[in-house]
Amino acid sequence: MNIENWKNRGHFFTYKNNDIFFVDEGQGDVIVCIHGFPTSSWDWNLLWEELTTHYRVIAIDMIGFGYSDKPKNYEYSIADQANLHEELLVNLDIKAAHVLAHDYGDTVAQELLARGKFLHFSLQSVCLLNGGLFAETHRPRRIQSLLAGNWGFIIKEFLSFTTFKRSFVKIFGAETQPTDKELRDFWRLIEYKNGHKIAHKLIRYMKERKIHRDRWVQALINAKFPLKLINGAADPVSGAHMVKRYEELVTHENIALLQGIGHYPQLENPERVLDEFLSFIQNT
Repeated sequence: MNIENWKNRGHFFTYKNNDIFFVDEGQGDVIVCIHGFPTSSWDWNLLWEELTTHYRVIAIDMIGFGYSDKPKNYEYSIADQANLHEELLVNLDIKAAHVLAHDYGDTVAQELLARGKFLHFSLQSVCLLNGGLFAETHRPRRIQSLLAGNWGFIIKEFLSFTTFKRSFVKIFGAETQPTDKELRDFWRLIEYKNGHKIAHKLIRYMKERKIHRDRWVQALINAKFPLKLINGAADPVSGAHMVKRYEELVTHENIALLQGIGHYPQLENPERVLDEFLSFIQNT
C-alpha cells in the first residue's frame, strides 16, 4: 500500500465546515486508531491488513493533519480533536470501541478517558504507544520547543523536508530507521494543504499537557477498563523514562517495553505491536 492507495480507501465527513479524512474497513468489534504529531492515519498502515481481518478499524486524519483540512484561522486543541472523534463515531452509530493511540493521539485518548460517563460511546479498552502521558517526563525535540515558543510563527517558515528529516530520524531506533521513501511520504502528508505552515498552532498541545496535566493523568489512574502500554524504550522523547513514571503513578501491569525501538513502534516493529495489541484486546 502507498499513500495514494490509502487516500483512495478513505472517506470524508464534515466537521465545523472542514473536510475530515478517515478510513473505515473491516467487520466486528470496533478499534479506533488515533495518530500522533506531526504525522497522520497513515502511521497505522503496517498494522492495517491484519487488524481489519479481525475487527472493524477506523482511523481519522485529525483536523490539521494528513488529508484533512488544515485551516489557518482555527483554535487547535486536544479537546477539539476528541470532539471530532466523538462526532464521527456518533455519525457512524458506533456505541463502543477499543482505542489504539500514539503520541499526540495518547493525549486525545486521555481526554476521551477523562470525559467518563459524558462520553458518547463506551471505551472497551485503551492501548497507548509512545506519547507524552506525563508533562514532567516529556522531552521534546529542539524543533518542537522552538515551534511551541513565542517565535514559532517565524520558525514554521523554515520547515522543509531537510529540517524534518534531520529531526525525525533521531527519534527512531538505531537499527529501525525509516527509509528515504518513508520519510518523503511522511513529509508529503505533512505539507499537503500547507500543513507545515500551521505546525506552530498544532504544537500548542505541549502547553495543554501542562495545563491539563492532573485531569489527564487522573483519567489513567482512575480508568475502569483495561489499559495497555506498548513502548519503544529507545525513544528519546517518551521512551523508558516515561514508562518508569507510568509504573509509579498508574500500574505495573500490561506493559510491553520494546528494547531498541524508538518513538514509532507501530512502524519500527509492527509484528510485535500486533502481537501485543491483539492478545490484549482478545483477553479484555
